[in-house]
Amino acid sequence: MVSSDMAIVGEAKTRRSKGAERRQELIEVTIDCLARHGYEGTTIGVVAEAVGMSRGIVNFHFETKEQLLLATLRFLSDEYRAHWKGALATAGSQPARRLWALAMADFDRAICTPRKLAAWCAFWGEAKTRPTYRQMCGANDAEYQATAVELCAALAPDGVEPSQLARGIVCMLEGLWLHLMMSPGSLSREEARAVAAAQLALLLPGHFSAKGPL
Repeated sequence: MVSSDMAIVGEAKTRRSKGAERRQELIEVTIDCLARHGYEGTTIGVVAEAVGMSRGIVNFHFETKEQLLLATLRFLSDEYRAHWKGALATAGSQPARRLWALAMADFDRAICTPRKLAAWCAFWGEAKTRPTYRQMCGANDAEYQATAVELCAALAPDGVEPSQLARGIVCMLEGLWLHLMMSPGSLSREEARAVAAAQLALLLPGHFSAKGPL
């Protein structure tokens, strides 16, 4: 009896694991579809065809396009947050190293790819009229901004308001991402990273060179 119960539990765990893997596969394909077809062109049918599944199987995991897109945005948002927090965790306690890690994390190959940038662009384009999207993106933005302000408070020279300095740095980083999204091919990820590094050196020359923290 015990072994039978354990077998049932094991089978249930296996099904959940396979279900999670299938959902993640669908999310990854949805990112590809958003990059190729845009928001309106990404439908359950388009995703099903791209992944090689029937619409019925896709609908088993995500009943509607909205559920699938929300899960995709949540994945991108969680991935982005975990990435910059991970960069901070490995940067140590020195504020300049932490701010450098925070800024440079935006241009890491793990998150700064054409397909993911295109997917972000699709969601940002819809956020104005979709409160759920705006809330998910805004929560991440607020946490990121608060972290930047905290670090700038430790680095800003006398007479410079840390919140304004942080806002300028964040807007610079967002502008580079926007350029990468809207003009693919005109600016590489490496070039964008170099621009961000140069701007940090100009804004806080006592703490950074274009090569990193002093």
